[in-house]
Amino acid sequence: MLKILKYSFYDLVRSRWSYVYLLFYLLLGIVLLFLNNDLSKAVITLMNVIIVLVPLIGTIFGVMYYYSSKEFTELLLAQPIRRSSIFLGQYLGVALSLSMSLIIGLGLPFIFYGLLRSDAIWDFSLLLVTGIFLTLIFTALAFNIALYHENKIKGFSYAILLWLFMAVIYDGLFLMSLIIFEAYPLDTFSLGATMLNPIDLSRILILLKLDISALLGYTGAVFQKFFGTAWGLVLSFSALAIWFLLPTYNIYRKSKRKDF
Repeated sequence: MLKILKYSFYDLVRSRWSYVYLLFYLLLGIVLLFLNNDLSKAVITLMNVIIVLVPLIGTIFGVMYYYSSKEFTELLLAQPIRRSSIFLGQYLGVALSLSMSLIIGLGLPFIFYGLLRSDAIWDFSLLLVTGIFLTLIFTALAFNIALYHENKIKGFSYAILLWLFMAVIYDGLFLMSLIIFEAYPLDTFSLGATMLNPIDLSRILILLKLDISALLGYTGAVFQKFFGTAWGLVLSFSALAIWFLLPTYNIYRKSKRKDF
């Protein structure tokens, strides 16, 4: 598995799309720091981009890599190699290469600007950690979709629909439910609904860390009371870890049973 991971990692690192992805974050960091003299404000602006873009890129790259390397995968399947090792290695190679592009692309301009000597280093670190989690989660979900659908058009369609649901539609449904049932106590419901969406969970964690939870109104007070504690923070990252582990385990399970 490590050899396949290494091959997939270097294959994507040499890809021009990886350079485009890295260059985009590099330019984004430079522009934000040029327009904002305050590192904290730059991190807040960056959050709005990361929360939406990272899941989209992870989903597209995951599906695209699976279908584009299908012939090579079939060649590997003919060798005495475990199926789970092949697909887990490919998945981790894609996810780690995207994570590296994110860390380098955003890290370099902020470090040169003096991040290491600023109090914003912890906020920026949390932003990168949540970005890595989102990359791992949505790349795994993309591989799951591709494993269940051999048709490329269906695979891409379901992958984009998944991202659209998590990033946009889910928030709309959540907001509608809060409005409809506003006469009832919704504290527990709000916390549970947030845990069911890794994008929302990552956004809440960053907003609370940046101490701007007042923007969320009454819901922000509920989140601050729960996620603002050490136990709430541990539980939140545990939820993100579960979002990563479950799709990864399903890749392992599905690849062993699937008839190629």
